[in-house]
Amino acid sequence: MIEFGSIYLIVRDFDKSVDFYKKLLEVDVSAQNKTRFAIFNTGGLCLCILNGYFDRDNPDKVIEERKYNPLYDNFAATADAENNRKVVINLGTSDLAKEYERIKALNIGSDLTDIRYINAGTPYWYFCLLDPDGNTVEVAGGYTPKNGCLL
Repeated sequence: MIEFGSIYLIVRDFDKSVDFYKKLLEVDVSAQNKTRFAIFNTGGLCLCILNGYFDRDNPDKVIEERKYNPLYDNFAATADAENNRKVVINLGTSDLAKEYERIKALNIGSDLTDIRYINAGTPYWYFCLLDPDGNTVEVAGGYTPKNGCLL
């Protein structure tokens, strides 16, 4: 049986991304390896930040015993690649309105949406924003619309 380990985000600006996720998740880094790798353990999910340029810029600090494969090993090229947002980091909260105001006040990320509603079989309230590398972060949860209106 295979088990879930973690999700890695290969990023352009390590410090900016670590700061973003510290504020967003309201947790400190669980473990960190220099400015190469940081781990956030929260709610059973392990989210990792990998500095896309560390290995390239610090060859004396990385010991590799593998045949180089540019598809998997060129983190700098991955960090430089255009983000097509095919992965969404989904987070949950019991009070969506409160979380929306908290994130709005933090002024982190970009392109923060309003609280949104969709029902494709199950009612679903959420909002989205982009992290420093353009990854979509979706926050979903309990929400009571004002005046009973859906939108």
